[in-house]
Amino acid sequence: MNFPLLKKTMLALGITCFAFGANAQTTPQKPSSTSDQLIVISYHEVVSHADRPLIPSYAVSVEQLTQHLNTLKQHGYHFVSVDQVLAAHKGKQPLPEHAVMLTFDDGYKTFYKNAFPVLKSMKIPAVIAVVGKWVEPKDTQPVDFAGEQQARDKFLSWQEMKTMQDSGLIEVASHSYDLHKGINANPQHDSEAAAIVHAYHDHTHSYESDAQYNQRIFKDLKTNNQLLRQHGLKSPRVMVWPYGRYNSFVVKTAAQLGMPITMTLDDGINHVQSSLGALTRVLVDRDMDAKALQTEIQSRQLNQTDNNRPQKIMHVDLDYIYDKDPAQQERNLGVLLDRINAMKVNTVYLQAFSDPDGNGSADLVYFPNRHIPLRADLFNHVAWSIQTRTAVRRVYAWMPIMAWEFPKNEPAAQDRVETEQGPQQDRLNMGYLRVSPFSPRVRRVVTEIYQDLAKSTPFNGLLFHDDMTLSDYEDVSPIAKTVYAQNGMSTDFVKVRQDDQQLQKWTAFKTSYLDNFAKSLVTEVRRYQPFLMTARNLYAQVALKPYAENWYSQSLEESLKNYDFTAIMAMPYMENVAQPDQFYAEMLDRVKQYPEGLKKTVFELQTVDWRNQQKIPSTEIANTINSLYQQGAIHVAYYPDDPIQEHPDPAIVSKAFDQKSNSMVP
Repeated sequence: MNFPLLKKTMLALGITCFAFGANAQTTPQKPSSTSDQLIVISYHEVVSHADRPLIPSYAVSVEQLTQHLNTLKQHGYHFVSVDQVLAAHKGKQPLPEHAVMLTFDDGYKTFYKNAFPVLKSMKIPAVIAVVGKWVEPKDTQPVDFAGEQQARDKFLSWQEMKTMQDSGLIEVASHSYDLHKGINANPQHDSEAAAIVHAYHDHTHSYESDAQYNQRIFKDLKTNNQLLRQHGLKSPRVMVWPYGRYNSFVVKTAAQLGMPITMTLDDGINHVQSSLGALTRVLVDRDMDAKALQTEIQSRQLNQTDNNRPQKIMHVDLDYIYDKDPAQQERNLGVLLDRINAMKVNTVYLQAFSDPDGNGSADLVYFPNRHIPLRADLFNHVAWSIQTRTAVRRVYAWMPIMAWEFPKNEPAAQDRVETEQGPQQDRLNMGYLRVSPFSPRVRRVVTEIYQDLAKSTPFNGLLFHDDMTLSDYEDVSPIAKTVYAQNGMSTDFVKVRQDDQQLQKWTAFKTSYLDNFAKSLVTEVRRYQPFLMTARNLYAQVALKPYAENWYSQSLEESLKNYDFTAIMAMPYMENVAQPDQFYAEMLDRVKQYPEGLKKTVFELQTVDWRNQQKIPSTEIANTINSLYQQGAIHVAYYPDDPIQEHPDPAIVSKAFDQKSNSMVP
């Protein structure tokens, strides 16, 4: 794969491998020492002045590599082998303090010529990851390198690999046989990582089945292992995923084939005693000097990952992009991408469902699935386009959990949230047709919808819709009453509301039940999207008044515990607030009461006054963002972005976002 394509694909896939530049201002701090922690570093080509690298932007010089290794040794880092990592995982021998493992991807000839002599002289072990299809051709045959024909001698020979393996320093790992490429992933012909997407077949207008996908992966990994053994190499114990992309299914397949260690390009620190199935790595590029590498390593040891950077969020309705005319739909998408770049946001909350009848409940979706009619197979295409054609770091799939309008032939459609009649029943008038979370068949159907979303598209996060709520008059359906009774609660709700102790017990149970349902969905999605982040919408009153949990079955404290981020709907027009400045100030004061409150809270602003459908001026939105930043807010979102009517104005709002640095939050 040529380098620009590699870099583009990595960004497109949302790989969180941010590295500080050479001029990073972060002050290095002494990392905590532990025998459980492991840093893995990912290199590609190591070149001399005479070499012409295949991937220039990821090629480091021999001098640069030597400087990296010497600096790390001088600062107390110890280089470890695969044997040491496996022993530590089994509890036989702890790793040395500040353990580091080196990996070199793709199997370039320059590794043998330039890197191996350095490693041998310094007695440093390393892992080389080999793509079978790139080293299989004979000496006179060209190599198909991501669609480009390259000479076979650009890659390691079998004898060179054998010589290095026999030295005892070099472990030969699998980088797949033929997964280091993109394959057709949707009807729009987006080429996405072969290891994680179900291939789309134009001739049948259908996707690979799960069985076909699993068989393809198994065959590929097995073929590569056999190829290495046929040429006198040991069967690999390490699988390095192309582009760093993986899921729980491919990790399981690798383990079945004798590769308990697999490597990604995720962010964060590794704890080898807990798992070796998805080791994170620091990706090195040509501009990373020794100081920058050390800073990146230390930031991971201190848990200063990309998640600790301010999020500037555009919340997008995919309904604005959808059009029956494919050409117009592409034009709409182009406008959205231009706006994302102009707004300079780094995160997008992207709608994955649709509500064309406007009743507040999803009756269509934008991804293939087993239960809900497909409006258009569009979510994958838009998410992929955002990740490949903008600077956005994370795309969250915005999904309901209860506000589903299932087809009439779906039995679970009968199991709805029921509201008890009463003088205050409209305190929380959702207006949504919601299915009951207490129904086992509802939970099964919703779970399968989320599974189908997860397998259809590479994305980085889940945003749970504001429908994850129950008022103090809900849910009183028969199936909900059965669950309450089974958990020792009264179903005489009039008396429950009159008894503060019973009301608190009922409320806490519902709040916890909804959170647990959401967490079960996250578990399913993470089987396909392992590095998934989570966020949930929270009503403003819950953030302002602790007693409001009774009205919503939502808790700010519990939300901060259970999700990576809590997106508070800080929308004074929706709340009919007379003094917006006081509204924001009180909300911030409440959030600040929690140690991680500001770091984990998104303040989501509205761009439309839905009472009269008037657009809120862009200057007002920008002023609010500035004010929130001045009061300590870190993450800010706005909803909705209207790409068709070009509201809000990027020229105004982007300047407000610019007031917040992209550096790590201390």
